[in-house]
Amino acid sequence: MHSVLLVDDHPLLLRGLQDIIAAAPDFDVVGATASGVEAISLISRLQPDIAVLDVAMPGMGGLEILRAIRGTRRLTRVIFLTATISGPQIAEALKMGLSGLLLKEYAPEALLDCMRRVAMGGKWLPADLMANASQVSNDATLERFSLLTPREREISALICGGLSNRMIASRLGTSEGTVGIHLHNIFRKLDISNRATLAALHVQYTNPLRS
Repeated sequence: MHSVLLVDDHPLLLRGLQDIIAAAPDFDVVGATASGVEAISLISRLQPDIAVLDVAMPGMGGLEILRAIRGTRRLTRVIFLTATISGPQIAEALKMGLSGLLLKEYAPEALLDCMRRVAMGGKWLPADLMANASQVSNDATLERFSLLTPREREISALICGGLSNRMIASRLGTSEGTVGIHLHNIFRKLDISNRATLAALHVQYTNPLRS
């Protein structure tokens, strides 16, 4: 069972989320708060597997919470559940290791699916929202995708789908070490440093509507 912390400043929504998740046999809500400051304390004390954070809250919202816990030896995976979010905010959150992003208009139908994907080590980053991540949609960086080999592009696509190195190795019939080497080369060619940024760039590169 995966432990979950819920953070939202709307009491009715917070209560509704608790009820939805409590009904799922694979999740346990270990805490809920409307305060960003308290959220940081709870994450430190409870070390939940997943924290579902509202981006826009008075005083301290999801981005500020993510900044505060960044760099700590945390195992908590963070999902943003928000009514609205800008491209630059998405880009910053991705750089800080955001695992999932879901608009409130899609919840509760998609929330449990998102949480299950994230709990398994994957990512839930909808293409339509990633297309708005303007800070990472750098034309020069996107054009570097042409430098990737077919196998590197294939691995990029699988990473975008949330697969781990081990899962990719199994899918491609190769070793985990070989996948790691390919990933290192991808990062070097694209001049990036993490899987979340690669996933966002891959979505934008393969999106025919990009400018």
